[in-house]
Amino acid sequence: MGAIQVENTHVKRSSSMSFALRWKHENLRLVTLTALASFALTFMFFMLLYGTATKSVSLVINGEEKTVQTKQWVLSKLLEEQAIPVDEYDRVSADLDTQIKNGDQFAIDHTQPVLVTADGETKTLYTTGKTVASALEDLNIFVGEVDKVIPAIDSELLAGTDIQIIRVTKQIEEQTVPVAFETVTQDDANLLKGKEQVVQEGKEGSKLVQTEKVFEDGQLVAQSVVGESIVEESVNKVIAIGVKNPVVALSAAPEGGEFIPDDGGPVQYNKVLNNVTLTAYTAGAESTGKSPGDEGYGITASGTTVTEGRTIAVDKSVIPLGWWVYIEGIGYRRAEDTGGAVKGNKIDVYFESESYANKFGVKRGYTVYVIGPKKPATD
Repeated sequence: MGAIQVENTHVKRSSSMSFALRWKHENLRLVTLTALASFALTFMFFMLLYGTATKSVSLVINGEEKTVQTKQWVLSKLLEEQAIPVDEYDRVSADLDTQIKNGDQFAIDHTQPVLVTADGETKTLYTTGKTVASALEDLNIFVGEVDKVIPAIDSELLAGTDIQIIRVTKQIEEQTVPVAFETVTQDDANLLKGKEQVVQEGKEGSKLVQTEKVFEDGQLVAQSVVGESIVEESVNKVIAIGVKNPVVALSAAPEGGEFIPDDGGPVQYNKVLNNVTLTAYTAGAESTGKSPGDEGYGITASGTTVTEGRTIAVDKSVIPLGWWVYIEGIGYRRAEDTGGAVKGNKIDVYFESESYANKFGVKRGYTVYVIGPKKPATD
């Protein structure tokens, strides 16, 4: 009997403890949920209170600052409230979804579009600059010291203004150029009047010329000489002009008489030729059409061999072949040759050097005394 009583007592106490535990567990969860709900409501209350609280905010718009009072809690809402437009190219110091706190400061700079042409490209850029200079600085566009800016760099930047930057470069080029020689004349008392003689051949000099070339966007637009220096001096050509009066003793008769040459005593002549034209020739192909080795090369019309200082070509109707003449300023010569271009009062004087014959050129106004078949004796 005693054992049975103990079992009954144990069953009753176990039931009571289970109920208590269940009650405690359920109430603990309820308490926890109630606490969380209270915390959430409190947080929302404070957030609502914070969001609707009046805040003092500083706005710097295009450099001008003003302080506004607002209950807005997001920057974008504040800008809408203040009717401050902002587009995608404007510059704002914070993201538009930034939450506002009391005492915050925000800068808003409005930009304007500008069409910039530089370095071969044209782009639309957005700037806060108010002048061309400040816009270029704002856009980090370098302008060289000699570059050109259109409009002027100190111009006010208006709506629709286009800016053009012309890159200017300068180059110095050096070139050696010839310097022409001058021809000068000088009187020569030992040369007969009307005669000329080259005393000194001319020679070109040279100089170094520095030229500055100006390029705009790679195109040459101007060039000017900025410096010159002589590398080699030129040498003047000097020509002697005869001023000597000829000493001639002539008879009154036009044919026959006597003259006094430069290098001797009186000489009898058969006739005198005035205003004679002198030219020069050689035995070469340029004058005769023959070259060394050709048949008849160097042989005159009279059968002699051409000799410098003796042979001349004449019009044999004026001066007979084989006769000696005296040419003022040149001396005695013998008529040994003829030529197709030698007509009338014209004499072709033979020289060995082709270059000298070319340099001899054409000389006019000479007096020639026709002596005869025998050369006068000279002292």
